[in-house]
Amino acid sequence: MEKQPKKDIKIIFTDIDMTLFSHRTHKVPESAIKAIKEMQANGIKVFLCSGRNYYLIRKTGILDIIHPDGLITMNGSNAIIDGKIIYRYPIPENVVDVMIKFSKRLKFGLTLIEENEGHINYVDDRVISAHEKYGTRFPQPRHYPDHYDRVVYQMIAFCDELDESLFLPHLKECKSARWDEYAVDIMLKDSDKAKGILAVLEHYGYTPDNAMSLGDNPNDIEMLQFTGTSVAMGNAVRQVKAVADYVTADIDADGWAKAMKHYKLIK
Repeated sequence: MEKQPKKDIKIIFTDIDMTLFSHRTHKVPESAIKAIKEMQANGIKVFLCSGRNYYLIRKTGILDIIHPDGLITMNGSNAIIDGKIIYRYPIPENVVDVMIKFSKRLKFGLTLIEENEGHINYVDDRVISAHEKYGTRFPQPRHYPDHYDRVVYQMIAFCDELDESLFLPHLKECKSARWDEYAVDIMLKDSDKAKGILAVLEHYGYTPDNAMSLGDNPNDIEMLQFTGTSVAMGNAVRQVKAVADYVTADIDADGWAKAMKHYKLIK
């Protein structure tokens, strides 16, 4: 049963892919663009909250259409306000090194995501397939040394669930969030979108009850459970719908704007 709508929502945290940005039409619905402008004009802040880093968010072109008040990137590993990173939570180097070894041994592509760039060590049909579905380009391939001395915030393994079951038990500090048949995010167990959101709320002096979140995939679950109001898109997976306060329409049926109307944040 849906909870009663909150009356003091001051900030919105929205996932990007298939929540705000449609992979079917390759654009943000016009209704969502208008809703965001109306809310910002009324003093409600809007943050994009994505598994992507800043570079990959910018590559979608969404920042030319939406002008958010800030960003939560790499599944909560960075929080950015006014172009400044106010929160960082990198993966320890030894954990990255273990993941590199498994990538080489099992022969799957591994993307290592840094603050403003990402690199991949191996490209095959699985890498190409996953990126084509999401309308993104894979990074320039590069060789990974056994010890990677750059700061990494998130890893993406381009493999199936069998390969994941082989390496994940050896990464005791990590958890996974699969977003494609052949792609899975790897991050620290205590790192998620909710952690980045908490840093933003503390920055503004807000509480979780002042926040709404919207998402569609498993990596959105923690933020949906954390914010005072949560919305699952009509196209969301079952697990996401199960934890949300409200399930709106599909992204391409104006679901994002309809959620704002449901909570009386726009006219």
